[in-house]
Amino acid sequence: MEKALIIGASGGIGRALVAALRARGAAVTALSRSGDGLDVTDEASVAAALGGLEGPYDLILVATGALEIDGAAPEKSLRQVSAQAMMDQFALNCVGPSLVLKHAVRLLPRDRRAVFAALSARVGSIGDNRFGGWYGYRSAKAALNQMIHTAAIELARTHRESICVALHPGTVATPFTEKYLGRHPAVAPDEAAGHLLKVIDGLGAQDTGDFFDWKGERVPW
Repeated sequence: MEKALIIGASGGIGRALVAALRARGAAVTALSRSGDGLDVTDEASVAAALGGLEGPYDLILVATGALEIDGAAPEKSLRQVSAQAMMDQFALNCVGPSLVLKHAVRLLPRDRRAVFAALSARVGSIGDNRFGGWYGYRSAKAALNQMIHTAAIELARTHRESICVALHPGTVATPFTEKYLGRHPAVAPDEAAGHLLKVIDGLGAQDTGDFFDWKGERVPW
């Protein structure tokens, strides 16, 4: 990959991805809310940020997201579900990456391999849901997976070598997860970035529209 765009570059995984790509010699454009004022939930902000860029990019990766928004912790039961918390989850974890994808299509090459990826989460898998809870976050990530799958079908008509995927990075030790790690093993952001790039390197056009974990294994919808 010679040229990459990372959205959410100030977060733990995003920052590590930028560093790993630059270490490879790639030219990386790094955008974030804290560094550039990019609000992925605001289409005008997304259009302005991406409208000033010149492609084509070999990789566009959206690493934005949050598990807890405005103090609303993941729900443990239906009694804790609230309309506002669910809308906030959908805005950031589904609508945001969807708006980036909408405005990023023009930055993808039509004549060669290119990857658009968004960080999803295994808990967004309906087929893999065995524990329940976390209603808003699970639902938003499931909706993101549907957006990625649907967009991949459309992109394949105009960008035949494009690859549009959802990626589960595993449990990563960042401020995003620190309150919820418990006994779950977690990896450092730089290790997670290495895993994700290895998966991306191995993807082909036949993989577009799918959902992969950090080991390169397909996650059930």
